[in-house]
Amino acid sequence: MIADNKENVVKSLEEMENLFDGFFHWLAGQYDPVSGGFYYAKSSIGNHSLIPDIESTAQALNILLRNDLVKDLPEQMRKQMVQFFQNKQDKETGYFLDENPLMKLDEVMVHRAINYTAGSLAKLGSTPLYSLPLEANAAPDYVKSTDSYLEKWKSIDLRNSWRGCDLLASSCVYIGQMADGERESFLEEAVRYLASIQDLETGLWGEGSLYVRISGTFKLHTFYSRFNIPMPNTERIYQSILKCLRTEEAIDMCYIRNPIDLLSYMGLEIPQAELQEIIDTTIRNMRKLKREDGGFSRELDHSPPAPNVAQVKKGEYYPDMPKAVNLGEGLVEGDMNASTQATLIRIQCHKLVGIPVGPIKNAKEFYSFF
Repeated sequence: MIADNKENVVKSLEEMENLFDGFFHWLAGQYDPVSGGFYYAKSSIGNHSLIPDIESTAQALNILLRNDLVKDLPEQMRKQMVQFFQNKQDKETGYFLDENPLMKLDEVMVHRAINYTAGSLAKLGSTPLYSLPLEANAAPDYVKSTDSYLEKWKSIDLRNSWRGCDLLASSCVYIGQMADGERESFLEEAVRYLASIQDLETGLWGEGSLYVRISGTFKLHTFYSRFNIPMPNTERIYQSILKCLRTEEAIDMCYIRNPIDLLSYMGLEIPQAELQEIIDTTIRNMRKLKREDGGFSRELDHSPPAPNVAQVKKGEYYPDMPKAVNLGEGLVEGDMNASTQATLIRIQCHKLVGIPVGPIKNAKEFYSFF
């Protein structure tokens, strides 16, 4: 994909490896052998009101998978993780919910939990115990027709592109549960609507800073990629990413991951000088979020206690924002949300450069800490 001379950019990727010193010691420390789940952060472990959660456990499993460690998972640990996920499912509705009663108030968290849990169970060689919401007739009324689905999408506020596009994309979890023949008309309607609201000058969706709009666009790429639909105006998106990396400060690990993930997905030819700039900027930003405990933080100043509402900063407007579902204490520490993103950034950067990537050095040490 990329030009011939890769020597300098390869050296940069080698520097990235040093950012993962102590990483697997940190990851092992987040595991809870009693529940089979993983905690969000170290501060979560010492707080009896905070317990392992769906997202953190699924993200930890993804880290293990990316580093070729799932095949070595002890059978007892595998069974515990399977039970952790299966125990989160409501028998009547098919939804997966953490114990925190506030979770069900946030559509994004509810929808993400379906994908995270069903996907994690498949990776562990298992399945949900009960039917998923659509089959259980527990999905929202708006999934009953393309018109009602479209009305739902039109009702979503995009003044904060990141949050709004997250709601748009995550609502498509029900389309994924439909039979092939039924799904097609919903996808066609979704594609038409997204094309009608895309900013043709920037290639982005919604409003906010460049990083917020790129993060919203990243959320929509999960829709396009899941259903193998080409994302429109990718060259415009690329130029917006370049401008953003050069002019805005990445104060959140998502701001580092989302552009890289978009670039990897779009598969454009990137000039060597610009590729070097992108990789070096990414590593420089990641370094600011590396923590002494071995993990990475979501934000520059701390790890947000509630990572899924970090999209909306103090003073920003977003209607119907639920109360925070806290997973940690908001300390300067590594957290699972940022740390799983760091491992994905590493993989996507290697893909952009066009060189193979193996497990992080010392990954196998993970099992030595138990």
